[in-house]
Amino acid sequence: MNVIDQIITDKYAVYHGDCVEVMRGIPSDSIHYEVFSPPFEGLYVYSNSERDMGNSKDGHEFREHYKYLIKEQFRTTMPGRLISIHCMDIPLMKERDGVIGLKDFPAQLRQMYEDAGFIYHSKVTIWKDPLIEAVRTKALGLMHKQLTKDSAMCRQGLPDYLLTMRKPGINPEPIAHPDGLTSFAGTDEPNVPKKKPDLTDSRIHKDKSLHNDDPVYSHHVWRRYASPVWMDINQTNTLQHRSARDDKDERHIAPLQLDVIERAIQLWSNPGDTVLSPFGGIGSEGYMAVKMGRKSVSIELKPSYYAQNVRNHEAAANEAEQPNLF
Repeated sequence: MNVIDQIITDKYAVYHGDCVEVMRGIPSDSIHYEVFSPPFEGLYVYSNSERDMGNSKDGHEFREHYKYLIKEQFRTTMPGRLISIHCMDIPLMKERDGVIGLKDFPAQLRQMYEDAGFIYHSKVTIWKDPLIEAVRTKALGLMHKQLTKDSAMCRQGLPDYLLTMRKPGINPEPIAHPDGLTSFAGTDEPNVPKKKPDLTDSRIHKDKSLHNDDPVYSHHVWRRYASPVWMDINQTNTLQHRSARDDKDERHIAPLQLDVIERAIQLWSNPGDTVLSPFGGIGSEGYMAVKMGRKSVSIELKPSYYAQNVRNHEAAANEAEQPNLF
């Protein structure tokens, strides 16, 4: 395996290196689940490394490089298992693209994965506050003064998406929830009793309303998770990242919300499964994977991110070992 550095324990493996080269050393059909946030073409600059896909000069160059990763993802993912990609539409800018508009980046990713053999499984929209986006980006389409001037250029805010692809084949290790969903990730947890379902006959299920005096916690959690729009993600619930900043080359860092990661891992992996993030960043996905009793494989190219990634994995392992007194 071609790596610059690595830390390997019985709970996680964190690799410092190019994700494509590192993944070539991972055995075929060995990864149970992937969840990650890829570079958004050239929208953000993460580092000055020539191996950084975020430094692509345009979308075509990015896609040509990214295809090498998809090839390794298809090879290493277990049949019937899933890959979830956190993504968003990319704003088109007058000075860079010649027009003001949007690029459907999630659709481009979906097409690349389908071309490589994956099956389009699902996509959930993650609501984000347009006011926060307007303040942060100064986007013309979100400015109230533009509304008063010419609303033809006004648009809605940009949500996040969790795009999920599935490798063809029969899943050899079913992801079972025999007791249903026993915990909730997000804001406003359903205020219903946590008890096992007493409806074992599907004919009874069909005729019994969920809106009765004896609600089942798992049904209410699943209703929220199954929603096509997640309105209940805590946008500030992310890993601390200040120590990973590098003034020389760092222009962007936005860790994926831990609520999103927790939901995805809860839905699409078993305890003990191996969860991989090819763009590990500061280790958000691996941190949650280890805390939730999974094994993490995290790959990161940038030195300062890698160092923080290792620290966050160590913290997760320590937290997972703490006894629960209640």
